[in-house]
Amino acid sequence: MSDAVDAIVGQWTAERPDLADTLWPVEVVARIQRMNRVIDKHLKAFATEHELEVGELDILFTLCRSGPPYALTAGALIPAAMVTSGAITNRIDRMEAKGLVERVRDGQDRRTVRIRLTERSLALTETLITEHLRGYAELLAPLDPATRATVAEALRALLEDNGDTSIT
Repeated sequence: MSDAVDAIVGQWTAERPDLADTLWPVEVVARIQRMNRVIDKHLKAFATEHELEVGELDILFTLCRSGPPYALTAGALIPAAMVTSGAITNRIDRMEAKGLVERVRDGQDRRTVRIRLTERSLALTETLITEHLRGYAELLAPLDPATRATVAEALRALLEDNGDTSIT
């Protein structure tokens, strides 16, 4: 079996035989990059199918997994969404107009505003996460359970070693 990365490595090996033993990082990194593009394409199609943007899905999932009352401050959403405060405000405005979230004042401190899932969006999100996970499972279907565990552990080790250990 051969893929595009094998072709790239083959081209480099033909052009620079002296690099043959040092091309192994390309075999890993290029495949991660290519798989990221496959996942992004899948996620964009999934969001579009449900008349959402990927960023809106991210906020819905973040609020849902936060547990009852399914509400966070915009500041708490910024790291999870990996966007600026202006971008998160625009996203929340669009989602509020769609009836997906509502802004609610904190009962203890009226200055604090939380972004909360609406009843409709909570039900929608619970359906979406099931479909979303099914789609990811289909992407990973060629891997048997042992291989999936090995890949997950290997990626965890790489992320930890490179300082990516927080949820943000």
